[in-house]
Amino acid sequence: MSGVRSLSTSAALAALIAAAGLAGCQSTDTKAPASPAAQPASSPQGPQGAGMPAAPGLPVVDNDVNPCENFFLHACSVWNKRNPIPADQPRWGTFNKLADDNLALLHDELEKLAAHPTPDSQRVADFYAACMDEKGIEARGLVPLQPLLGRINGLKSKKALTSLLVDLHIAGVNAFHRVGQQQDYKDATQVIAGVYQGGLGLPDKPYYFRDDEKSKQQRAAYVAHIQKMMELAGLPDAAAKAQTVMTIETRLADASLDRVAMREPENRYHLKTFAELRKLDPAIDWAAYIRGAGVKQPATLNVSNPDYMKRENELIHSLSLADIKTYLTWRTLSAYANWLPDAFVQENFNFYERTMRGAKEMKPRWKRCVSATDTALGEDLGKYFVARAFGPEKKARMLQMVADIRKSLDETFPTLTWMSKETQAKAHAKLDAFTAKIGYPDKWRDYSALAVSRGDALGNALRAESFEFHYDMAKIGKPVDKGEWGMTPPTVNAYYSSTHNDINFPAGILQPPFFDSAADDAVNYGAIGVVIGHEISHGFDDQGRKFDGDGNLKDWWTADDAAQFKTRAQCLVDQYGGYVADGDVKENGKLKLGENTADNGGIRVAYRALMERLGAKKDEKIGGLTAAQRFFYGFAQVWCGEARPEYRRLQAQTDPHSLGEYRVNGTLSNMKEFAEAFNCKPTDKMVAGEKACRVW
Repeated sequence: MSGVRSLSTSAALAALIAAAGLAGCQSTDTKAPASPAAQPASSPQGPQGAGMPAAPGLPVVDNDVNPCENFFLHACSVWNKRNPIPADQPRWGTFNKLADDNLALLHDELEKLAAHPTPDSQRVADFYAACMDEKGIEARGLVPLQPLLGRINGLKSKKALTSLLVDLHIAGVNAFHRVGQQQDYKDATQVIAGVYQGGLGLPDKPYYFRDDEKSKQQRAAYVAHIQKMMELAGLPDAAAKAQTVMTIETRLADASLDRVAMREPENRYHLKTFAELRKLDPAIDWAAYIRGAGVKQPATLNVSNPDYMKRENELIHSLSLADIKTYLTWRTLSAYANWLPDAFVQENFNFYERTMRGAKEMKPRWKRCVSATDTALGEDLGKYFVARAFGPEKKARMLQMVADIRKSLDETFPTLTWMSKETQAKAHAKLDAFTAKIGYPDKWRDYSALAVSRGDALGNALRAESFEFHYDMAKIGKPVDKGEWGMTPPTVNAYYSSTHNDINFPAGILQPPFFDSAADDAVNYGAIGVVIGHEISHGFDDQGRKFDGDGNLKDWWTADDAAQFKTRAQCLVDQYGGYVADGDVKENGKLKLGENTADNGGIRVAYRALMERLGAKKDEKIGGLTAAQRFFYGFAQVWCGEARPEYRRLQAQTDPHSLGEYRVNGTLSNMKEFAEAFNCKPTDKMVAGEKACRVW
């Protein structure tokens, strides 16, 4: 997850749909009729359909919706009505609202710092101020990008392509392939070099080949977008150039693995000698590339998709020099569109945000510039967020919940009749090796080598990309630093790393409604506790289970246990694959298996941990609700929200996380504890009964 991303839409879109941590809130389904007999046991002070909740952390619920028929709508429809999707958003939910609140806090800090910078804050202040300088950006036009565009236009031969690609990759331009660093899957103590597929402008391989009408429209819109961007750049024959780009990207897409295939670690790990890489793709002078990247030539490296490199070689040999220049020019314009004059920014928004995601208006400049500063200087800026929003008492309470939930999963293993003692022992060992990082890094990153100028927004973005590229490449051949973070402190998200075997919770998500210091344990274990359980369970989902406690890709399962796991996992594939996202588009059960496994496992271990923590107090009511009911409300309100149809389609097809209503209803329908808490009948929609899916 390392790497500074510019304000390019392609990078932002890739970040959004990357398979790491949690996704944001999703939309609702149809309201179900109420059934008074199945209502929760609430007193007049309990959750109501209007007004304030009865106690901190509890939602205002819709009592016209039977919780046993549609718990998502019961818990979230009031919130959704009170929080309609803003025009500048493709979706809106509790994740998005908290992220917006965090942006506002950072905006307040940056405005103060920009007005009165100190030696410590000069970098973040100047980066933000330069981004906000719209007049200066307009006046400079394409001039700051001309060195790169000139290098492309001056390409004299395919032999010189390697040197050009090095410069483009250092600048963060995703063209043909990508090169970077990664933890070695078979020796998790070491960092190795990796070469990966890349160079596409649409979200995933199937977008280039689906034959439905919507996909055809999106491809046509993409070609029109490329043409318009070329015209804005003053390039001749823009229509023909756009078709050339689409032809090249389609061939690259054909050689690529799609997101479902890329979920399998075995599909993206192929250790090769340097000589083998050169043989696979001789169109690139790999020795020259490595020298240009400032890295010592490695004996071995991971060639993530060997067939892609072989076919890239064939493609480059078949293309004319003019077509290569056209493609590279497009990739560069796309990468830096949001750092260019407003006409480029508007056109980029029209395709990536309006057409692909459904947003109606562009986010205000300050939001885009705060996000860009967080992306480029995340830990420099994160210090100010932590100082205002995260104290030691939050960290202590989080660590207590982590310990409780970890213990709960450890105690779950012996109860699994389908899992042998041999595999259970290894599962215990993996969990014993597991660690947690809470809030922010123990050691902040040093950005002193990154030059930032208040009068050069695009130059700052270029230098930030170069800084991050060299920072990453310098890790190759060295031991892994497990203290590093893959998210910045203000981020509203969390993640599990299979190769580090740890969970990571930035300070940004440790705010209400995810973590509410004023709320009781039941609400917090249902909200952030389930997120903790979710991330820990990722270590034992369909892909995480393939790594051992040291972070190595290693099969520690007996054959029978692995078969039993797959059978139970297939239940989740089938269940979630039947949910409709929009029109004829359903959720991709295979793509989302890891997240759905983590949701269903995470809520079980969090619930068990809460009951053990409460002990004799588990029957005490607050606001007329039992601890179990408060737990499930705490869980559901994390996923309140709605999404536009365009975004629902995009998320269903490219995001490993299910839509919010299915994360709530799908997960809870599999839990008998939920049915018991709300007196649900076997025939109610929220009761899967004998069809209930369970792995952990």
